[in-house]
Amino acid sequence: MTILYKLRSLHHLSKCISTITFVPLQSSTRILLRRFYSAQVSSQFESVGFIGLGNMGSRMANNLIKAGYRVAVHDINCDAMKKFSDMGAATKETPSEVAEASDVVITMLPASSHVYDVYTGLNGLLHGGNSRPRLFIDSSTIDPQTSRKLSTIVSNCTLKEKKEDGWKKPAFLDAPVSGGVLAAEAGTLTFMVGGSEEAYLAAKPLFLTMGKNTVYCGGAGNGSAAKICNNLAMAISMLGVSESLALGQSLGISASTLTQVFNSSSARCWSSDSYNPVPGVMEGVPSSRNYDGGFASKLMAKDVNIAATSAKEVGLRCPLTSQAKEIFTELCEDGHETKDFSCVFRHYYSGKNEI
Repeated sequence: MTILYKLRSLHHLSKCISTITFVPLQSSTRILLRRFYSAQVSSQFESVGFIGLGNMGSRMANNLIKAGYRVAVHDINCDAMKKFSDMGAATKETPSEVAEASDVVITMLPASSHVYDVYTGLNGLLHGGNSRPRLFIDSSTIDPQTSRKLSTIVSNCTLKEKKEDGWKKPAFLDAPVSGGVLAAEAGTLTFMVGGSEEAYLAAKPLFLTMGKNTVYCGGAGNGSAAKICNNLAMAISMLGVSESLALGQSLGISASTLTQVFNSSSARCWSSDSYNPVPGVMEGVPSSRNYDGGFASKLMAKDVNIAATSAKEVGLRCPLTSQAKEIFTELCEDGHETKDFSCVFRHYYSGKNEI
């Protein structure tokens, strides 16, 4: 029986179990059950390395520790490292030291250049061309081309220790996430995963320790491609909703009334019903707190720029992508790079309209 068949069987069993509902469960109970399930089927990855302890990575790594994994961490921020040291996690000075202590390594870094350097640079994860980890997972939001390049580099490495678990060489998965800081904290992220299906199934218990949904997107780089396309759609829809609400206000309709129309009609979308950009329309979103927190405009500008570059590389004409790139770049240049990207409403329309 192959390892792929075994993993598929476990995956099928977990899906069957998840369809059985005995009593309503609180969110915390569901998370604990997911972690229990994860611990039962992921003993091949008992030691987890985590590199990148920012807003997202720190929370993801914390959930791994809570689930009982032995976690070794690295970050250039000494304060972040100390927090995890105080929690009992092993802290390492370099990525290569993390690799030496881990069965699987997860990276969560700001940009493609950071990820590539952590893998291939001096004292990087792949230092020497031999690998102790059997699996590398990158959850950063980077371009698909870099993900595919790293997948090839990892596949050309050799395992230092070959165990009787079917792994003949190390594998790489690009597995960016959606859900933001709150979902990272709650362990309810969605993972979009590219790479071999066998590696995906082996890693799924880890994903379900940090999230609630996983989507297998196909071969190497497809997870990164899915994330960039998702964020591009989010950026363009936010621009459309912002402009429509501004026009409605100019025509005499309040933003609250027009939002009610949108959300009961064909214009309904995440930007209108869950993340409304107009101050005072919705509680608990960045627009209700001067656009603080949330998803920084500089990150949206980065992601739209990746989308524009990817479109150019494949020869696809994307006029809305180009316009969105220009708008979010301007937003950052005007000093709003740390504000939530929904502040595009205020930047372009504040002072012209009232709620």
